[in-house]
Amino acid sequence: MMSGKLLIVGFGPGSVDHMTKRAREAIEESDVIIGYKTYIELVRDLIVGKEIISTGMTEEVSRAQAAVKWAERGKTVAVISSGDAGLYGMAGLVYEVLIEKGWTKDSSIEVEVIPGISAIHSCAALLGAPIMHDACTISLSDHLTPWELIEKRIDAAAAADFVIALYNPKSGRRTRQIVEAQRILLRHRSPETPVGLVKSAYRERQHIVLTDLAHMLDHEIGMLTTVIIGNSTTFVHDGVMITPRGYQRKYQLAAAVQPLKPHERLRKEAEPWALDQTKPLEDEDEGSTGASGPSEAAVLAGDNQKDRAFTALATAVRPPSVAAATKEAEPTPLAAVLPTLAAPLAKTAKRQPTAAPKRVKETAEDALAALERRKTRKTAAVLLEAAVSPGVANKQFTPEQLIVLAEVVGMDGKMTYTPDHYMKIERLTEDPDGLVARLVDAGLIVMPVGDVLTVKACDFCDGEKKDAIPYAEELARRFGGMALPKELKLGINGCGMACYGAVHEDIGLVYRKGKFDLFLGGKTVGRNAHPGQLVAEGIPPEEIVAVMAEIIEQYQEQAHPNERFHKFFRRVKQVGRFSHEEAKPAASIEMPACGE
Repeated sequence: MMSGKLLIVGFGPGSVDHMTKRAREAIEESDVIIGYKTYIELVRDLIVGKEIISTGMTEEVSRAQAAVKWAERGKTVAVISSGDAGLYGMAGLVYEVLIEKGWTKDSSIEVEVIPGISAIHSCAALLGAPIMHDACTISLSDHLTPWELIEKRIDAAAAADFVIALYNPKSGRRTRQIVEAQRILLRHRSPETPVGLVKSAYRERQHIVLTDLAHMLDHEIGMLTTVIIGNSTTFVHDGVMITPRGYQRKYQLAAAVQPLKPHERLRKEAEPWALDQTKPLEDEDEGSTGASGPSEAAVLAGDNQKDRAFTALATAVRPPSVAAATKEAEPTPLAAVLPTLAAPLAKTAKRQPTAAPKRVKETAEDALAALERRKTRKTAAVLLEAAVSPGVANKQFTPEQLIVLAEVVGMDGKMTYTPDHYMKIERLTEDPDGLVARLVDAGLIVMPVGDVLTVKACDFCDGEKKDAIPYAEELARRFGGMALPKELKLGINGCGMACYGAVHEDIGLVYRKGKFDLFLGGKTVGRNAHPGQLVAEGIPPEEIVAVMAEIIEQYQEQAHPNERFHKFFRRVKQVGRFSHEEAKPAASIEMPACGE
């Protein structure tokens, strides 16, 4: 095997001005350039005369394999990624392919990873300074990571008050993830939390939007957009998004002379919020304040405390037990509390510069004021999304139901009539359960939206052909809204005309001569749209629920994330008792008389 070299290059946001000197050198010294075709175009001027291998989206493995093969032939190969090659880039995958081949550092192929400016940093620079404090990145693409795991990461980061950068937020096919992310974030963050949307940072079509968490979905978001969500302290000033680092707690930012000298900092007496944060303030002569452990501090401070200083200072005034802290009582006025808090600090003033106790007292006032605000803070709004219909067979909303719908959605919500004959509603609310109850009380069916099972039934000729309606309603009751790896449509036609198009849905049922014909694996849209495969005729109605349960359960348990039913059926070859056939035979179906 010849000795080659792999250079895994992160070239930054795309502008040559923001590419590191080493990244340019690596590209120049390479014999072969391998990358996603969009990235190749961004560095086209630097790779003239070189062997170029470009591939499309989702072909990362083939790029890594090609890079290793060229290096094995003795070539110097540059595998290029935008941003940083080690953050959602090609570095890890190239190493994985090498390891599969038994590579070690002593092998003949040398590997160098060249860092670049990642999207979180380039986009943050355009927005201002939103990641001055603890931050994390989360990709919303569930192509390689199960959505359930992504949800947990979003929830944990939101609860921990991280500034969050969302990569790959949305694509032509992945539209639900960013909506779900907003819903999760609104459990923990105020709707007014600043959000920055940056598309194509430092490229020709750069676009920047400053908005907030409640309205972020009102703006265009795509694969080239990075979404940066602020934490509880982030603010916007004159078009600049800023997350404070916390200097205002230790410094007077407008003063030329600071109250504490450098050697006086990081002392418990001067900065109680910085040291021994879970312990009560102590009086050396009188002993402990009598405060108990950190669990009580958590009760007093609340689940969403902004900083540990609040916990430490609040222990001086909390009741002696958790029960006392949680029972209903009149809140202690701030003016009455401050003397109690100031007493244990009085003696520390003798040992500190005159400005220090004043600074501690100001911090105490701030912390207790924050407590008062928390007591009156409203519950964070959540995004309510639902499919609302008057019934499975019934397609007619009454005027009274439409009035209730309008009141529930409100002036700021959205209501969209869908081809599936239901209204999709979206609204931020602090009382989702109450709104759903209003809709149900009005006689409406309310179902979740997204990757769930939707029952699509015809109107059964305005109810005239009613024999199949009870079975359609039972299927909707049993399976409607069931969470699945990908959205699934169960179409039901009430007669052999099948005019509602059930045969083109993922699962299609046609009620004919008192029994059901079953079609599997249809595709309603696209150049390769096709009807489902006729897999059974004459299924007795009393068996249809059990037949559907077997099919749906198998899809739920065995399908890959985001795998559509027609692809699943083709892959596994058999669903329930029904086999997939590549060349579908012509169906022999008796044509009914018109109208039957």
